[in-house]
Amino acid sequence: MSQKLATTEDTSEPNAKIRFGVRHTLILLALVWTAQILPIVSILAGNAQSAIAIHFRTTQIAWFSLLGVLIGTFIMPFVVKAAGVYGKRRVMIVISVLGLAGDVIAAVASNYATLLVGRGIAGFYVPIAALSYSIARDVFPRHLVGPASGLMGGGLGLVGLGGPFLTGWVIDDFGFRGALWAMALATALSLVLLIAVVPESPVREERARMDWLGGVLLGGGLTAIVYAIGKGAEWGWTSGKIFTYIGAGVLALLAFAVVESRAAHPLFPVSMLKRRRVWSVLIATAVVAAAVYSVGTVMQLLALMPNIPGMSAGLGWSATDNAIYTSPMSVLIITVSVVTGVLARRIEPRVLLGTAAFFAAAGFALGSSLHHSVSEIIIMGLVAGVGTGMTAAIVPIMIIAAVPPEEQALANGAQSMVQGVVQAVVLQVTFVVMAKGGTVAKGTQFYSDGGFTNGFWLMAGCVVLGGLLILLIPKGKGLDQAEVGQAVA
Repeated sequence: MSQKLATTEDTSEPNAKIRFGVRHTLILLALVWTAQILPIVSILAGNAQSAIAIHFRTTQIAWFSLLGVLIGTFIMPFVVKAAGVYGKRRVMIVISVLGLAGDVIAAVASNYATLLVGRGIAGFYVPIAALSYSIARDVFPRHLVGPASGLMGGGLGLVGLGGPFLTGWVIDDFGFRGALWAMALATALSLVLLIAVVPESPVREERARMDWLGGVLLGGGLTAIVYAIGKGAEWGWTSGKIFTYIGAGVLALLAFAVVESRAAHPLFPVSMLKRRRVWSVLIATAVVAAAVYSVGTVMQLLALMPNIPGMSAGLGWSATDNAIYTSPMSVLIITVSVVTGVLARRIEPRVLLGTAAFFAAAGFALGSSLHHSVSEIIIMGLVAGVGTGMTAAIVPIMIIAAVPPEEQALANGAQSMVQGVVQAVVLQVTFVVMAKGGTVAKGTQFYSDGGFTNGFWLMAGCVVLGGLLILLIPKGKGLDQAEVGQAVA
């Protein structure tokens, strides 16, 4: 896939001092917000889901978090393609408007079905992070691209520190409706910042026919597989429906591969995906990151579900209590993210990702036993926090090191798509595993202590799998050797 790059003279020196002026600082703050809004929404959703499940008396609360991920995964290839043709900022504004509309629908919903419709529409906003990292390489001078990308990734730690306190206040004082409206306000702020601060990328792809068939096969196949996994407990894991949906999904994905190999303008060029450095980085980072980010669901349900002997093994904390008790982990994530960004200039990124996987897996394994008190949660968090902080910082840097600048939008989109798929599957399996041995009362699913133990072990296993996949990544460049910058090349 060819790209036409804007011809702009680079006035920055290779060893220019890292200093953000007022204009670039404002752009950076705007992109940090757009890149990290999904974790903010995730915290709000995680803290609200217990109250939502009880209010609407539903055992299908998994879809509250999952539906948006599915929609975002489905549209990701189309959004990345449109961004390359029509401009990243323009497309980011469009999907922000759609996301805001979905947030408002969910906030005013009077029944669970309508709320899910809103969450589904809000899923159009999911590709925003991938586009944020891509546009950073286009609008910053060469010497600021690396620092900007690192700070954007490290923003997860700030979200982890301030987000729980904010969401705790919102949930405790305004209930789950307040959380839903806070999601809408967060999206609205992102939209305002994009319009007022962020410039358009000068990078454009050649206009070509959209590969609609490939996109439908990809999205439909993945959705069928994840839907079947979500219905496994209800249908029975050996039922004909399960095999039908999964089989149809696999066939659709195989057909997608054939269509993409023959398409004149594929959504994701096969030549890029065939390179070992690219596909190995995409898979390894997706598996590690999906597990690291999914564990928040287990921890939030553990903290916020009531403690009812014989029925619910939750800790019964308020959202504010949860924020206070997990703040040491959040501070550690911020610190480790910054340090990891510095280390990436001298240490090979795959080594840092492997170290992240080790600490994350160790922390989650500890959590399988240590999750009954404040002190045990803090101990688990201090170990897992190291892995989380390193993961947040190193994943975007690994994409920079794996592809040339003109392919980063595609690579970011592919990584987000693969991670979205893995995360959707992990979340579905997590709810199924945790529900085993639990209790359903008045339409609400409650979890036993064994359920939470199984949830943590599942996350640890997924991270270990991701760690093993890192061995497939060939030795590559450090951040200092990677080519960065498009618009100012």
